[in-house]
Amino acid sequence: MNFIPVLETILPVFLIVALGFAYGRKFHTDIDTSNRLNMDIFTPALIFSALSAKGFQIAEYQMLALSALVVVLGSGLLVLPFLRLIKVSWKTFVPPMMFTNSGNMGIPILLLAFGEQALPAAIVLFLVENTLHFTVGMYMVNHRAGIIGLLRTPMILASIAGIAVSLMAISVPKVIAVPVEMVGQIAIPLMLFTLGVRMVDADFSDWKLGLWGAVLSPLSGLVMAWLVTLWIELSPVQFAYLFVFAALPPAVLNYMVAEKYNQEPKRVASIVFIANLLSIFSLFFVLAWVL
Repeated sequence: MNFIPVLETILPVFLIVALGFAYGRKFHTDIDTSNRLNMDIFTPALIFSALSAKGFQIAEYQMLALSALVVVLGSGLLVLPFLRLIKVSWKTFVPPMMFTNSGNMGIPILLLAFGEQALPAAIVLFLVENTLHFTVGMYMVNHRAGIIGLLRTPMILASIAGIAVSLMAISVPKVIAVPVEMVGQIAIPLMLFTLGVRMVDADFSDWKLGLWGAVLSPLSGLVMAWLVTLWIELSPVQFAYLFVFAALPPAVLNYMVAEKYNQEPKRVASIVFIANLLSIFSLFFVLAWVL
């Protein structure tokens, strides 16, 4: 088997993360502003550019979106029997198993593995996971967390606008489309770089729990993806997209949410960062299989 395409997919992603980590170690770096710009401007521009592009048909991704929804929710159910064994609260362990790095890692890995034609699918997968995280995920950690504000976030507004443009077959003027696309291109490398910077402050004190997360996160996702494909018919390429999506490690947002609501943030940090470090192995084998 030729592993060079797999390495060409994984190594650029992890090298940018490593660069961010090295920079963060050497220089004190406040990435809050960068993250806010990425969430409010760069990523919404990327989403709108992908969804409003000529040739994008939302109907082509309905089954993929449904499959992703089932994978995210089903992953949480699959890990429930392990909670008593590893002696951890479900509010601490289950959300990281469900909500993965579909933005920071998912989008660049799919683009590197399958080319620019994978961008719309990567965006759809990201939107499904991100929307579920800001609704179901927030409610899981704090039942009083408000979700109405989600509809006013720039990413959701960009999604609605992009889908509307696609459905109405509106041609976005080049003078607008080009700068929006250029601004959107900032999002992916910045996601990876800031992920590396944030890992400087990673907490590995509960490393055993982190190892459980590193194993169960991709395993539960892949099992659910396999179950989904037994009753939802996907094209071969969308089948590959789904399995890469299912193997992604927990999102850093899980740690930020746990910190905000004081849900054992140090334990969540161990799960998130150890699983992200070890994801190079799970992603390597999944990509070797689907490619």
